[in-house]
Amino acid sequence: MALTPTTKQAATDEAFLREVDDAVRAGDLQSFWTRFGRWLLLALIAGLAAFGGWIYWQNVKAAAAEKTGDAFVQAVEKLDAGNEKAGVAELTKIAQSDQAGYRAMAQLLLANIDAKNGAMAKANAVYAKVAADEKAPQVFRDMALIRVATAEFDSLPPQKTIDRLKPLAKPGTPWFGSAGEMTAISYMKMGKDDLAGPIFAQIAKQEDLPQSLRSRAQQMAGGLGIDTVQLDAKSGKASTGGSAATAADGGNSK
Repeated sequence: MALTPTTKQAATDEAFLREVDDAVRAGDLQSFWTRFGRWLLLALIAGLAAFGGWIYWQNVKAAAAEKTGDAFVQAVEKLDAGNEKAGVAELTKIAQSDQAGYRAMAQLLLANIDAKNGAMAKANAVYAKVAADEKAPQVFRDMALIRVATAEFDSLPPQKTIDRLKPLAKPGTPWFGSAGEMTAISYMKMGKDDLAGPIFAQIAKQEDLPQSLRSRAQQMAGGLGIDTVQLDAKSGKASTGGSAATAADGGNSK
């Protein structure tokens, strides 16, 4: 199709406008870079520096954890070899470490040594400290809670023991055997045999617990009028884990 003067002019105008638009865009980009380019470079450098610092800090922490781990192993080896003084000295240093896991383990070992040597008040204070340490791994906090609850079981009001062990005295928790038994006995001290019985019964049926503990719980449940052999035949009764959990909760579960 032949181009008319009008169409030729339209094409020329369109090309001109395109060139003008490209020039404006290039000018805007150049202007933007002149005004903000330096700050963008600084931001990029700062970001790279922060990322590099984070990597460095992670490496430092990993190296520190490895060093603390080696020191902990050496301390335990000294204890095993009968060199308690040297082992305690090493553990005392680790007990002040920023490594929460090794710190808790060192504190627990030191508390165990104090308890073995008859310094129960000192040991209990350390157990309580570990149990309250929110940075420590939960498994160590629970272990410390069981230790201090056991040590203070005879000197505290039963309700205090029940409240303290409430998170652990439920079927399915790793410390249910110990926590459940102390909770059930505390209920018996308070004259609440109806709450103690189901907990003893559940302990007796927990196959992953020590047989000595299960046998003792079965005898206690029987003494409270609960036949653990026939419990499973009664649906919705104290045979279910839920009943034991309800009892451990003071009968307030909904």
